[in-house]
Parts: sequence; C-alpha cells; structure tokens
Amino acid sequence: MVPGIGMAIAERKLVSKPGIGLRLPESKSTETAPDKVNDSAELRLRNRELEREVREGREREEEMRRELDRARGRLLAVEEAEERLCAQLGELEAEAMEQAMEYNRRIRALSERLAEAQRIIANGVGGCAGGDRLVAVEGWRNTLE
Repeated sequence: MVPGIGMAIAERKLVSKPGIGLRLPESKSTETAPDKVNDSAELRLRNRELEREVREGREREEEMRRELDRARGRLLAVEEAEERLCAQLGELEAEAMEQAMEYNRRIRALSERLAEAQRIIANGVGGCAGGDRLVAVEGWRNTLE
C-alpha cells in the first residue's frame, strides 16, 4: 500500500467584476479606503453603462417590432390586392373567351353568307348577262365585276 501524501493547497478563487476582468481577491487588510471607493465607483459606472445598453437594446427591439408590424400590414395589403387582381383576371379571361366565341360565330355566319352569295352568282340567278352585277345579301350591297 502506498503511503498517503498530504499537501495543503491554499484555495484562492478568482473574482470577476463586470467588464473589468478576473483578479485575485485582495486580502481585507491590504485594501485601503480609496481602493474601495474606486472599486465602487467603477461598479457604479459599469452598472450605468450596462443599464444604458439594456435600455438601447429594448429600444432597438421595440423599433424592430414596429417595423415588423408595418411589414405585416404591407403584406396583408399586397395579398388582398393580389386576390382582387386574380379575380379581375378571371373575369377578363371569361369575357375574352365569350368574345372569341362570339367572334367565331360571326365569322362562320359571314362565311356562310359569302358562300351563299357566291353560289347565287355562280348559278347566274337574276338574268344578268356579262357586265356589272349587283347582288344584295341580307342588307349588304356588294358590287362584283
């Protein structure tokens, strides 16, 4: 069995002051009244700095919240505008489709009328021989040579 070796180690903790760093604690007997005053003045100064930083951080946070609220409001307005535009686009597409269908019906009707007029002319109805012939088709007057 190994004989125990005993050592007395003095435990000294490091003391930290906010913003000042780590230092070894000073013994109470060596600390003088001006040192205590300086330390508490430093602590008060650091405390004021920290309070100011906290206040500024809260102000920045509040400003960011207001900006976020404004952005949310703009987003809602844009989404509503998008919905209105989509509805208008749908209505315009439906109207354009109706107009295209009506246009096609009109083209077919006119094509049929033209074909009928050409058939009548080709059959020589009306007893006109040579020269200019005038053909009236449903209210339209056309001069053919």
